[in-house]
Formats: sequence, C-alpha cells, structure tokens
Amino acid sequence: MAQLVLITGASSGIGQALAMHYAAQGWHLALVARRESAIQAWLGASGICADTYQIYSADVTDIAGMQRLALDCMARQGLPEVVIANAGISIGVDTARPEDLAVMARVLATNVMGVAATLGPFVSAMRLRGSGTLVGIGSVAGIRGLPGHGAYCASKAAVISYCESLRGELRDSGVRVVTLCPGYIATSLTQNNGYDMPFLMQPDVFAAKAFQAIAAGNSYRVIPWQMGVVAKLLRLLPNSLFDKLFAGRPRKPRITDI
Repeated sequence: MAQLVLITGASSGIGQALAMHYAAQGWHLALVARRESAIQAWLGASGICADTYQIYSADVTDIAGMQRLALDCMARQGLPEVVIANAGISIGVDTARPEDLAVMARVLATNVMGVAATLGPFVSAMRLRGSGTLVGIGSVAGIRGLPGHGAYCASKAAVISYCESLRGELRDSGVRVVTLCPGYIATSLTQNNGYDMPFLMQPDVFAAKAFQAIAAGNSYRVIPWQMGVVAKLLRLLPNSLFDKLFAGRPRKPRITDI
C-alpha cells in the first residue's frame, strides 16, 4: 500500500517540487493550498494519476479550518506517514512604518502559527500509532537577522525553535520531527530579491535532498550544506563584525516595492 504525505503550500515553489518528487517515488499525496485552481493546473500537466492525490483548499492561518482539514484527510486517505508544513510567505518590512507591522503580523501568522496549525492535528493520532514524521520548513534566514528581513527571519527562527521543542515532546513516541532549513531556492519568494544569493538551488534539486533527509529522519538539515557552513560562520561572528558585513546591503522588498 502506498504511503501518504501531506504538504501545505503545494501550489508552487518548494511545495510543488516536493509533491512531484514524492509522487515519483510512488507516494500518495494530500495537497493543501489556498489556491486550489493553481494545484489543478500543474497537476493536469504533471502526469500524476488522479487516483493518487486529494486536494484540500485551506488557509494555514485558520486554526479551526486546519483541524477540520486534518480530520477530512484522515477520513478520506488515512493518517499520513509524513506531514510537511511548508506554506510560507516572505515580505520585507520596515518597523518604522506602522503599516508594515500588519505585514509582519501576517508573516508570523502564516510562517509560525501555520506550522503549528498544520502539524498539531496529527500529533495525537501519530503518537497513538507509534510512528510518523512531522516536518517544519525553517530557513537559513532564521539563524541570523538580516536588515529589512525582520519578519521572515523572526518567523523562521521561531519555526526552528518550535520544531526543536516539539521534537523533545515527542521523544520516545515513535514520531519524528524534522527541521529543514533551505538556503536560497529559485522560487517566487526569492525572485524579487535585489541582492546576491549564493548557492542558489532549483526547487527540484532541493526536493530530492529534502526527501532523503526526511526519509533518514534527520532532526535538522540545512540544504544546501554550503549554506549551513555559511550560517554557522555568521552565527559565530561578533555583532560588530556581522553588522559591518551587512551594512548597506539591499533590503528585502517591502510589499509596496514588489
């Protein structure tokens, strides 16, 4: 019997690439996104058999809605072996602008609460079964704060810490928690960045490496590994050197700049 993976943010980018890779490995798919039409469009051209997937239209910031989605998924397709909380947004903010605080709240709601709202409904059932893997998509940006990128960096730092806490809570339960931290991936989240993006990776390459890390049950993995080295070095820098290194660096575009 085919295994089942649930993926949020499956309409594009990393989510779509993960769905394609899992399908190629013979998995069944539970695909979640706000834009059901976008998923339908690429699925129609993908060659993935319609009998192997279900589409769920939901917003990860709707906590009650995500609870209903989980129950619906388990009723239709069974309890997933893997749940990947991938949905996320990346928008630059300027804290001096009051309107940007609302943008920051939106980023945090999607990137942080959305992860908890995705993984939470499956915890009890996986614990009862004694197996399963919960995956949170963090980011290298969660390791140090970058100018103009406060909302995204803060949200991904929170995801990393949240998954670490969850991993401790589920210790010895048979349920694994995996934190994946992508570097720069060529998706819509990075296409408007006005600065160099070292080790830029295509989504399908990321998906293949993420699949391996999830299958291996790695508790934490930076992809690509080179960005992991860069991130560790940046973390070790004294604040004065870190601040000097990033002085004058172009900022992440604000929503009004895109």
